[in-house]
Amino acid sequence: MQELIKDFLRWLTHEKGYSQHTVAGYQHDLLEFAMTLADTVPIQATDATSIRQFVVSLHGKNNAATVARKLSALRTFFRFLQRQKVVDSDPLAGISGPKIAQLIPVFLTVDEVFLLLETPNEQDSFMARDRAILELLYSTGMRVAELVSRNLEHLDFETEMLRVRGKGNKERLVPVGRPAREAVQVWLSSRQQLMQERAGRGLLLEKEALFLNSRGSRLTTRSVERIVRAYGERAGIPQTVTPHALRHSFATHLLEMGADLRSVQELLGHASLSTTQRYTHLTLDHLAEVYDKAHPMAKNK
Repeated sequence: MQELIKDFLRWLTHEKGYSQHTVAGYQHDLLEFAMTLADTVPIQATDATSIRQFVVSLHGKNNAATVARKLSALRTFFRFLQRQKVVDSDPLAGISGPKIAQLIPVFLTVDEVFLLLETPNEQDSFMARDRAILELLYSTGMRVAELVSRNLEHLDFETEMLRVRGKGNKERLVPVGRPAREAVQVWLSSRQQLMQERAGRGLLLEKEALFLNSRGSRLTTRSVERIVRAYGERAGIPQTVTPHALRHSFATHLLEMGADLRSVQELLGHASLSTTQRYTHLTLDHLAEVYDKAHPMAKNK
C-alpha cells in the first residue's frame, strides 16, 4: 500500500495542485489507515468492514471533524485507485461520516475592526508592517497562508488589484482598498530600510516576499497569527482575534452592505457556493436585530 500512497500523493501534488500542507495531511491519514490494516488485508480486498473497523479505532481519540476528514481522505484515495484500475469498487460507497455541528464563523463588528486597525502605534517596532498586514487581511479577505506567500510583484498599485493563489493552486484577483494600499506603501519604505540594514551586515536578502520578519526573512503564518491576536487583545476586543476572524468579518460586512453571494464567493476563493452560504446566517441575524430595533410592531413582542 505504501507505493500506492506515494503514487496518490504525487497525483495530488502534480495533477491537482494541492499545497504541501494539504498533501501532508492526506499522507498522515492514509499512513494511519495502512498501519491499522497492518498489511493483513490486501488493498484489493479492502471492504466496508475494514473501513468500519478503522472508524471504530478512531473513536475516543479523535473528534467528529477529524474522523470526517480522515474518511474524506480515504474516499479520495480509493476513487483514485478506481481510476487507476487497482480496485474494482469503492469500499466507502455505503459509509457515511459523523455529523459535524455547523459552527457560525466568529467575526468582528465594523467598529471593532476599525479599532483593531488603529491599534498599532509608534511604540511598536513594526508598526508600518503590522498595520499593513491588518489592513490587507480585512481589505481582501485573504487566508493567512495566502498573505504570507504574497510577493511584491503580486500587488499592482496601478490596477489596485492583488493576485492571490489559494487552495488547489487556484489564482484569483482581489481588489485592494485605498487604506490598505496606503498602509502597504508606508510599509514598503520601512521594508527597504530593513533590506539595506541586512545588506550592510553582509546577510542574504529576501527580495521577493511582501512581508518580512525582524531578521529580514519571509513572515510565517504563526507569526501573523501571533501579531493579529496580540493587537486584538490590546484593542480590548472580547473574542480572540485571528486572521480567519478578519476573513469572516470581510465576508459578513460585504453581505450586510448588499454584496451578492456569488461575488463574495469569488473574492474568498471558495470552490463551492455552499461554503460561502454559511455567512447568510450571520446576515439574517443582523436583519432580525435591525427589524427588532426599527419595526413598530416588533416592540409588541
